[in-house]
Amino acid sequence: MNAMRKKRFWASCFCLMAIFFLLVTLQVVVELGKSERKMTKTSISQNSALKDEEWQKYTYLFVKKPELPSDTKTILNSDRYPILLWWSPLTGETGRLGRCGQDACFFTINRTYQHNSMTKAFLFYGTDFSIDSLPLPRKDHHDWALFHEESPKNNYKLFQRPAITLFNHTATFSRHSHLPLTTQYLESIEALKSLRYMIPLQNKNSLRKRLAPLVYVQSDCDPPSDRDSYVQELMAHIEVDSYGACLHNRDLPEQLENPASMDNDNFYKILAQYKFVLAFENAVCEDYITEKLWRPLKLGVVPVYYGSPSVKDWLPSNKSAILVTGFSHPKDLAQYIKALDADDEKYEAYLEWKLKGDISNQHLLAAIKERTWGVQDIMKDNYIDAFECMVCTRIWGNMRRQAKGMLPKRWNAEASHLSCPKPQPFVFSSRNTHRTALREMWIPSFEQSKREAHALRQLVERNRNFTAQEFWTMVFRE
Repeated sequence: MNAMRKKRFWASCFCLMAIFFLLVTLQVVVELGKSERKMTKTSISQNSALKDEEWQKYTYLFVKKPELPSDTKTILNSDRYPILLWWSPLTGETGRLGRCGQDACFFTINRTYQHNSMTKAFLFYGTDFSIDSLPLPRKDHHDWALFHEESPKNNYKLFQRPAITLFNHTATFSRHSHLPLTTQYLESIEALKSLRYMIPLQNKNSLRKRLAPLVYVQSDCDPPSDRDSYVQELMAHIEVDSYGACLHNRDLPEQLENPASMDNDNFYKILAQYKFVLAFENAVCEDYITEKLWRPLKLGVVPVYYGSPSVKDWLPSNKSAILVTGFSHPKDLAQYIKALDADDEKYEAYLEWKLKGDISNQHLLAAIKERTWGVQDIMKDNYIDAFECMVCTRIWGNMRRQAKGMLPKRWNAEASHLSCPKPQPFVFSSRNTHRTALREMWIPSFEQSKREAHALRQLVERNRNFTAQEFWTMVFRE
């Protein structure tokens, strides 16, 4: 009997241990599963980020991409959500249900949705806008929306009234557009105030023994602004260290030679050693302001600026940059910079706003505070998301109006939403008459873009598909 009891006792113990082992094993499996899902999600996110780098023009954009619901087909078939079709793809997404506050729209690059009854808007990226294929015929309920944050040299015809006014919604660098992107290169007011890269003036004066007072870094040579002509003339009157391919006379460290390193800390530290940076835009347009202005301001270097005629509206203070247009000749500008270089008190007057953390420009402060998007800010949508949601919200507004028997509201782009004057060459003397890329390419390109814009307008208003041959025949016939 005792032997039987002992066997039963050990059998019971074995069973209890087996059950305990199974429970522990099950718990481990569950936890591993959770961990694997987290790792997979992270991996997918990282892989997506790597793919995004292939199409993103600016690596600082943080694009939020909600996962596509598994019941997308059901959602679309239920006619509940408007479809917004990227006709010239910017995001590269085949399909995504995007939330915009209380509204949601389906965003896609799939052109098979062109004739879907729920397709309400076509989105265009200006740089890739092509006449080869347009969503025609254009129905009354089809809105066209343009996103174009870049220089006019990328697609000049869009900067002419007949072309820009074809669109209903705009997001451009102009303050007059429906979604102004003027401050697209400025992360925050805090970034302007930051002293992180600031080098004391005493150190800069010591560095002047081996560095020029001015630095120029450009590898996009001979653009429409004719900046290289100006800088070349300036070099005859003052020393300039030029690291880029344009007017090159000084080398960067090998690891910084790639243009992608322009946002590298080590590159910032090199620029921060200088007293002045030549900040010349590649085109002269109102509100077209790039990192060329904001970068030196953030680094604690005085920008010598040429570009947007309205730049004063965006500077942190009345005395934070030297404007090239205030001098009749590069020689006069050179003399002024030499005087500042030799006078610490006068030079530091241009940095007083930064040293005190005092930004007096209320227009700039309001623009940053009121913009609906962020730069390098994971708490805010980026400006592509903001553009999509602006159009989505407006589409929903009209759908609600029509549901109440009201007429839809119409938005229309105006010429001021994307406009640049004819490029003008610098002329310093009678000997400055050599042929330049400006005279040979950019001015003729600007003049031709007028004819292209008129031809595009006529063909779109005809409201049927046309060929590239028809377009160019019309361009050169006018």
